[in-house]
This record gives sequence, structure tokens and C-alpha cells, in this order.
Amino acid sequence: MEISNFIKQYIRNPKTVGAIAPSSEKLAYRMVEDIDFLNASCIVEYGPGTGVFTEKILNRKKDSTIFIVIEYNVDFYKILKDKFKDKTNFILINDSAENLKEYLDKYSIDKVDYIVSGLPFASLPHDMSRKILSVTKEILKDKGEFITFQYTLFKMKLFRTYFDKIKIKKVLLNLPPAYVLKCKN
Repeated sequence: MEISNFIKQYIRNPKTVGAIAPSSEKLAYRMVEDIDFLNASCIVEYGPGTGVFTEKILNRKKDSTIFIVIEYNVDFYKILKDKFKDKTNFILINDSAENLKEYLDKYSIDKVDYIVSGLPFASLPHDMSRKILSVTKEILKDKGEFITFQYTLFKMKLFRTYFDKIKIKKVLLNLPPAYVLKCKN
């Protein structure tokens, strides 16, 4: 069911839905493996789709950790709302990641420890990508980390504009294979 939903959403919204299938378990593991769940007070996720990474984070975060998830696609938002309706310190937002700062202000959150992203930067409009990455850099704590995956390294120059240190790992066991980028200032 999830694959057909992804294909349908990709056909309807190819610029904002970057995949035709949910992320694999291996990719989900690579995305969250270095998160310090014991010490994170706030984690944000951009573009969770149907919640593969979301579920992994919810299963490992402390109850006191605030977890903000921002999904632009209304259909995916509804799936997530139903799927995770009973979770503690879980804030689900139906909006663009460009506007995250407004929500952090609303909830009196100054900085975040980790931002996990499933956004398709290769297909997002350039101005939107720049705004999202600018907000990301601004809201991360000094030792915070931005973790994203991409199917190509086409946008590396853009990522390097915002982050000094980027570690890259390739995940072959995903459809299609993907690169995990762990970015720090």
C-alpha cells in the first residue's frame, strides 16, 4: 500500500515528493544511527512522507525530547496524524520546512539538536532549498547536526555553502540507492 501511495504522490507532486517508494530499513538505520538520543532535547524532521524515519526516532527518543515533524504534503500529513496520534512530545505540522522558525518561536524553542530530512533538494525550487538550508543552519545548536539523504550528489555545492563539515555514506540497500549526508558547522 505504501509504494502505490508514494507513486501516486510522486506523479501528482514530483517537485516536492522525491521518491516512488518509502525508504528502506537500512537507510532509516543510517539516518538515525549517530543521533545522541540520551542528550537531545529537540529533534526536527523535514518531509517524513509516511514516517519511516519518524517511527525510528519515536522508538528511541526520550519521553522528554520534543520531536517536531513538518510535512508539506496533505495526504502524507493525514497518514502521519493518524499513525502517531498518541505520541508524547510529538508536534506534527502541515507546512513547508521554510516556515519552521515560526513554529519554533510558537513553542518557545530557540535551537535544535538534530534535523533529519527526507526533502528532495535535487527537485525542490532553488530559492526554496536555499531558504530551508538557511533556516536549518540558523536553528541548529553549535554542535547540532543536519542529516539528509539524496539520490545524487548533484547539490553538494549547495550543501557546502551552508555546512563546513559533511560526511557522506552510500546506502546501496534502498530503492534507488541513496547517499546519507551528515552536516555540521
